[in-house]
Amino acid sequence: MKPDLVIGIDQSTTATKAIAFDKRGRIVAEGRAGVPLSNPKMGWFEQDVADWTGSVATALKQLTKKISRDRIAAVSISNQRESFAQFDAAGRALRPGTLWLDERAHVEVKEIAAEVGADRLHDISGIPNDVTPCRTRCRWFSKHEPKVWSRTVKTAEVHGVIAHFLTGEWKTSVSSASPMGLLDARTYDWSETIMAASKIRRDMLPALVPSGDVMGLVTADAAKRTGLKAGTPVVAGGGDGQCAGAGANTFLKGRAYLNLGTAAVSGSYGEDYAVDLSFRSLAAVGETGFSYETAIRTGTYLVTWLVERVFHQNPAKNPKILAELETEAKAVPIGSRGLVLLPYFSGIMTPYWDTDGRGIFAGLSGSHTRADLYRALMEGIALEQAMMTNRVAAVTSPIDHFAIVGGGSKSDLWCQIVADASGRDVKRLETPEASALGAAMAAAKGAGWYKTLPAAAAAMSGKPTKTFRPRTKEAKAYAELLSIYQELWPQVSGWNAKLQDFARRQG
Repeated sequence: MKPDLVIGIDQSTTATKAIAFDKRGRIVAEGRAGVPLSNPKMGWFEQDVADWTGSVATALKQLTKKISRDRIAAVSISNQRESFAQFDAAGRALRPGTLWLDERAHVEVKEIAAEVGADRLHDISGIPNDVTPCRTRCRWFSKHEPKVWSRTVKTAEVHGVIAHFLTGEWKTSVSSASPMGLLDARTYDWSETIMAASKIRRDMLPALVPSGDVMGLVTADAAKRTGLKAGTPVVAGGGDGQCAGAGANTFLKGRAYLNLGTAAVSGSYGEDYAVDLSFRSLAAVGETGFSYETAIRTGTYLVTWLVERVFHQNPAKNPKILAELETEAKAVPIGSRGLVLLPYFSGIMTPYWDTDGRGIFAGLSGSHTRADLYRALMEGIALEQAMMTNRVAAVTSPIDHFAIVGGGSKSDLWCQIVADASGRDVKRLETPEASALGAAMAAAKGAGWYKTLPAAAAAMSGKPTKTFRPRTKEAKAYAELLSIYQELWPQVSGWNAKLQDFARRQG
């Protein structure tokens, strides 16, 4: 039997999916396993490495029970970014992995910037000074867990961990390594300058492999645990954001993807390296080029927070609640009756890079209802995205439409608000699993199906099922609201910093 399928493994913060795609990018079968998350201290977020690899094994086992392993031409990986773990000489995890959500290194982020220079750090890595990249926790481990750090022979992000689990080799993709903040973005190699400031050595890191190239072959042991055929090629994929860009075919002129998932992440593609505070320049899932990426750390996470913690509704017990809220919010006028949300509930990445940033509902009155709050949430994220995308387009190249994916993309109201607020078409793609599909495209290139990743994207990317176009009257109103919205954070950021400092001193 000639192999006619490729697998995209999507290891996200809460679950691992293994999805088999055909040559046209159509889903044939999938497996899924949950990944528990631990929050042992304020600002600390961890997961056991055994849950990363175990969920991959479970998802693949489920998948290979549905399709013949002889049909699988290659496997590739999309992964939660900036989450990494430490290993000893025998490849055993020394402690739980720390996640992209982790904020423990709030002192070290300042120390690295002081040592390297904030502007130089940004210029080298493509990532402004921020607590999220792994570089800050490397320095934290060297100070606060020196025994663990001294025993660390290898430290790898999730992509490298899964690659090692499947192939026995310490390798990772350039694309997945890029968000770690340790890479020289211009050379696609580890930066000696940043490594020195982060207290990590080159030999502690995996070897770098371009997206679409084979990293190794599935070992006999991994084959037993996953159901894959021993010798199946494992191809370098990338971070989930960059994979989503490939899956949504951002190689198309004027396109940016928008993933309305747990976080709201958007990116557009370009060949030229560009640096600006309004986005991160990350190595794309492609032979060359960059993903100009914006990120709101709380996307549909805020929906869950508002519905469960404020409205005290459980969607599992009341599955109609989200539809009810959307119907109610649709009847609320633009601007949510004078209510605005700043969606900074987990700090700010683009465009302000403020770890201490926190969310705000501004304009609340006793007359506001849950419908107003729910619409303000949708509008806040849409306005934030419009502001950032306008800046990205001004620095790089024009963006005339979004290819939208993720859980939030199922909401017609939210898609229309994004279109009206941004003044851009919003195209909902027929393939919602953009990150897994981007990894599958890399696998398809590695299997020799397509010569380049753009060619794989052209053949395999999903087609729009619905397009939301900006409406003239509504777009004009949102343009006025956007100008008001953009003034808010610069005016309250200083006050917010004082409040967070006070809160820390109170313990």
